[in-house]
Amino acid sequence: MIAEPNAASNLPSQKENAVHDETVPESAVQNGSCVRNGNLKTPREKRKVREQCENIRRNSSSSRRVSQLQNGEVVQAVTLFEVVSMGKRAMQSVVDDWVEAYKQDRNVALLDLINFFIQCSGCQGMVTAEMFQSLHRKDVMQKMTETFDEETGLQYKKFVAYPWILTVTWPVDTDNEDYPLIRTGPYWKKFKANFCEFIAVLVQQCQSSILYDSYLMDTIISLLTGLADSMVRAFRHTSTLAAMKLLTAVISVHLNLDVNKHNVQRLYEVEKKRISGKRTNYRLDQLERKRKEYEHKLLEIQNMMSAIFKGTFLNRYRDVIPEIRATCMEEIGSWMKTYPDAFLNDSYLKYIGWMLYDKQAEVRLKCLLGLQGIYSRKELVSRMDLFTSRFKDRIVSMPLDKDHEVAVQAMKLLMLMSQNCEDVLSAEDCEMLYQFVYTTHRPLAVAAGEFLYKRLLSHEGDEEVQPKGGGRKFEASTDQLKRLIRFFLESELHKHVAYLIDSLWDWAGKFLKDWECMTTLLLKNAEEDGEALSDAHESALIEIILATVREAAEGHPPVSRGAAKKILSVKEKKIQLEDCTKITEHFLMVLPQLLAKYSTDAQKVANLLQIPQYYDLDVYSTGHLEKHLDALLREVKDIVAKHSDMSVLEASSRTYYILCSEESAIYSQVDRARTQLIDELMEQLNQLLDGFWEEEEGFCTDAGGISQIHSALRRVSAFHNAHDLTKWNLYDKTLRLLVFEMEHGSLPVLMILPALQCTYFSLLWQLAAVSENSPKETLFALRRELRRFSQICMCFLHHNEKDIREKAFMILCDWLLILSHQDSNNNEEAAGLLDYLPSTSLQEKLLLFIQEHVFMEEGEGSKDLTEEEERKDESCKLDDLHKKRSLLAAYCKLIAYNVVEMTAAAEIYKYYVKSYNDFGDIIKETLSKTRHNNKIQSAKTLILCLQQLFRTHAESQDSSSGVDFSSASFTNMKELARRFSLTFGWDQVKSRESVAMIHKEGIEFAFQGATGVDGKCLPPNLSFLSIISEFSNKLLKPDKRLVYAYLQRYIAEPLPCRGDEWQPLIWYRNSLLANEDEESSVLGSSGEWSPVGTSKTSSFKRKLSNGSLPETSQTEAASKAPDLQCASQLASAAGKSRKRLKSRDTHLQEHWPFLCPGGLRRRYCKDEIKTEDVSEEGQAEDTMEDVDVDVVGADQES
Repeated sequence: MIAEPNAASNLPSQKENAVHDETVPESAVQNGSCVRNGNLKTPREKRKVREQCENIRRNSSSSRRVSQLQNGEVVQAVTLFEVVSMGKRAMQSVVDDWVEAYKQDRNVALLDLINFFIQCSGCQGMVTAEMFQSLHRKDVMQKMTETFDEETGLQYKKFVAYPWILTVTWPVDTDNEDYPLIRTGPYWKKFKANFCEFIAVLVQQCQSSILYDSYLMDTIISLLTGLADSMVRAFRHTSTLAAMKLLTAVISVHLNLDVNKHNVQRLYEVEKKRISGKRTNYRLDQLERKRKEYEHKLLEIQNMMSAIFKGTFLNRYRDVIPEIRATCMEEIGSWMKTYPDAFLNDSYLKYIGWMLYDKQAEVRLKCLLGLQGIYSRKELVSRMDLFTSRFKDRIVSMPLDKDHEVAVQAMKLLMLMSQNCEDVLSAEDCEMLYQFVYTTHRPLAVAAGEFLYKRLLSHEGDEEVQPKGGGRKFEASTDQLKRLIRFFLESELHKHVAYLIDSLWDWAGKFLKDWECMTTLLLKNAEEDGEALSDAHESALIEIILATVREAAEGHPPVSRGAAKKILSVKEKKIQLEDCTKITEHFLMVLPQLLAKYSTDAQKVANLLQIPQYYDLDVYSTGHLEKHLDALLREVKDIVAKHSDMSVLEASSRTYYILCSEESAIYSQVDRARTQLIDELMEQLNQLLDGFWEEEEGFCTDAGGISQIHSALRRVSAFHNAHDLTKWNLYDKTLRLLVFEMEHGSLPVLMILPALQCTYFSLLWQLAAVSENSPKETLFALRRELRRFSQICMCFLHHNEKDIREKAFMILCDWLLILSHQDSNNNEEAAGLLDYLPSTSLQEKLLLFIQEHVFMEEGEGSKDLTEEEERKDESCKLDDLHKKRSLLAAYCKLIAYNVVEMTAAAEIYKYYVKSYNDFGDIIKETLSKTRHNNKIQSAKTLILCLQQLFRTHAESQDSSSGVDFSSASFTNMKELARRFSLTFGWDQVKSRESVAMIHKEGIEFAFQGATGVDGKCLPPNLSFLSIISEFSNKLLKPDKRLVYAYLQRYIAEPLPCRGDEWQPLIWYRNSLLANEDEESSVLGSSGEWSPVGTSKTSSFKRKLSNGSLPETSQTEAASKAPDLQCASQLASAAGKSRKRLKSRDTHLQEHWPFLCPGGLRRRYCKDEIKTEDVSEEGQAEDTMEDVDVDVVGADQES
């Protein structure tokens, strides 16, 4: 018998028929005596065998003792398992020690090795061995089983490990999910690597001696095959891993033998030719014997390989445990690479092909990695024709895998297949794979970028040295650029060029940084060179230039392709600075020429004007290149005069803002140009407005004049956004327009919208200018103007034009958010004077606006539309949806930042399910923010939302027929409550206060309007209980009992549940009593919510481990707590398997005031919950103990 040294203390007391930890010496085994204790008749014989065994094990293990410090004590490793798990010695010396012990006494050494494998499986039991020859083979096969002994509580597994029959015994309650291969922590971190290394070194050290003795490998293979057939996961996982690594090591031995055999064969042929055929030669005979010896060893190795593959792999490659399947796939992939002559054929490839469809990502990943090793070698690809034709479609579809790593490795495999297999991928396959460059997952996009670059963009010869000559300088790069532009335009995803460039950056960075080639291609003259680009190609190339400049200057992926900005290394930072300098030096000379060429094209100019924000402005002064700056400023000024498109104007304004940096040496030069430009814009606007007000009625009907005023206002508005124009007194001019519109309502929309925007920017600049020294007169004047502007926006909420209503709403929301969160660090008095919170009427108007403009369903348009009209209609609907999302987000920010009452969110939450596809993310984020601000108030808002929906539903129903539970509105309420419940997540402790408040408010609402105090009359809102039952699964068990006790105060006993109308109460009670063994285990107690003045105390029954149920009388219960006694014990027959959760004191201190009177204090011990009266003064002094709470369901984190 063999057992782990410390296993005896972990086992229950053994009975007479229990097995014991003994090992017999070699002589005893050879004489045919069994290792079982039952065959040793006297205690003296047993003690003698045990002493012999211990002496032998000490002698065999003395040379591999290892010390390790654990918990301050030195621990000596004696067994192989301890040595391997500690990993403190070189594995080769450990194996050498074991081999020496095997040569001295192979039975004891083999038993030591068997014990090693059993212990590596995490078995805390014992192993009994008896000789195979001592029983008839038929009887043995009948006893090969795995059983459970109910009397002893032990699990038995008997199997053959030639020449022994092994019986492994272990406690049945051993945790099947905890064994060395899956344990965590620093001690077990390298166990798997050490375990695999031990097996490889063992085979390597035995290959020249004992590997072929027909004893060692037979025993190990039969042992691992027997364990791999176990129902216990730990045995199957450990033995399968060992068997697979054993086969890998045996294959290495086979390859070495095969090489030696061929060497001997060549020597034999050479020696045979050297001597005459008549003479015999000793050297020749020696080589012949050597060759036959190698052939014999190869035959034995092949038998071993076949036994392991058939006995373990074929049974375990489809195991229910994904780790075991993944191990099999990983190893068969390595076998095909190392020994393709034997394993790289369709008989073995089919297993990898089948497992490509496995449900677990880990298994699919191992298959792909194995195939990558095969397809990366051209000499092996020729053997993969049948496999490729059979499973190509599956591999092509795997970049769509839901697991990111599987998708990435599938794309890399397809890249190898494309390189080494001719025409394996069709044009349709490639077109589909190219589109992955636009995916948000960057590793997959980069892998697709490699596929696109090597397959489509990079052709042979592109990297060769370019021929000299100006006309042919950029020929290769130009061809690549045109192919890239063509692909970008054909993909029809024109707004995602940044993703395309980021995908190609790692593979085509040098080519994408060739800005000289790109700009040369743009500046080509069609008359001089017939290869000039078309208009669409020029627009695409300008977008590509902007994307490459941004990627080089910023050094991090575009939005949504990275969780955070990448931290650059020193080398990367240096490259980034060099690229910025290169960008500045090139574009400061070329950009003015490009702007001049495309000055009339708004889209091209808007993109080109974004390049200066990535300049290194010091290059202008250090390189004495101010003349190029003047050229740039002239072109920008000319563009502002030509265009009224907001994208162009905002880009121009930002260009001035970037160039006009006060730290830069070129500040004065740019500031003069900016002032001159704004002077001209304001002079133009003043002239237009003066002409506009010259009419006696104050209104000019000239359409051309209105268009000019509109353009002038848009230009000024774009610059006012980034530059302070207060000294030009723009506020008075635009305010006059708004006041006139508010009073007369006759101005065109084209004038009102930019005027409203300019007025808003003017007030923001005045608000930002408030400092610590600002006089009170200025503050009061500003406050008066702020109130005035708010009234104008409120008036515009009811304007006839939809665009004005939406613009006023957006400005008003942002305005309220800014005013209610003034920074008081500089001037607290100013912050107090300028603070502005919306009134109740304004809050109602804002909410009504959202309901009418966001959630109001619009009528369907005409169905008889052409394809072009349908496309335009879809585009309009999409733009309208974006506007609605912006409006809702602006209003939800007011809720999240406590500008408006949180209860206003109840009206928003009603549409959570109905409008989930359009606005679900915004509503969910609002719910998360409000819950973070105030958990209790947020819970009240949720229950208020459900109550309002329930009232609406009840009003629409016939009062005589009752509530229809199958109606669509009631079903929608249930679904909404379920969605609300899901937002609380898995952390029940974190959300217990909120959930408790929902149940409290829900119960009170359900019994609202009930007549009488006995609870026998049907409450009108009773069916509301079935809605709040959706939150019952979020209650902790103690909270369920407290909520149930509170519910009992509203109902009479016995329950008046005789009709269908009382079913909601039954459903709700059942949801609170879920996972309780019986109703009597729940104690009905009173709380502070009770509408009845009389408190009740009821007894309960506690189930003990032996099954008895002692009862406690009401008198005894009342004597323990005069005011209130609330003690309960959860009944459970499987208490050992329950999961415990410790709650923090802060959670309890916040939660329990909602569930019990303020003067009560609960103390929790391990088994019961007690309450006792304490004073309010003592309440602050005492501290609450940690709580052990039984949690239902998944693991929780406190």
